[in-house]
Amino acid sequence: MAQPTPAPVRICPSCDGFASAAITLGGRDQNGNRRTITAHCRTCRGTGTTPPLRTLLDTAATAAFTRR
Repeated sequence: MAQPTPAPVRICPSCDGFASAAITLGGRDQNGNRRTITAHCRTCRGTGTTPPLRTLLDTAATAAFTRR
């Protein structure tokens, strides 16, 4: 029996898959290491990928057609 083909990964359009970045604060600590903070992509929340299209469509349809 053949292996199933995995679904292609959808790369986040906002960060192109580079979801996290270390940003230097311009100084060094007592040990001589650079002080940095980590920034994550807001769109994919640091994963580098987006949900499958079916999930996005279901979420959009639910938001558009909810009854109040």
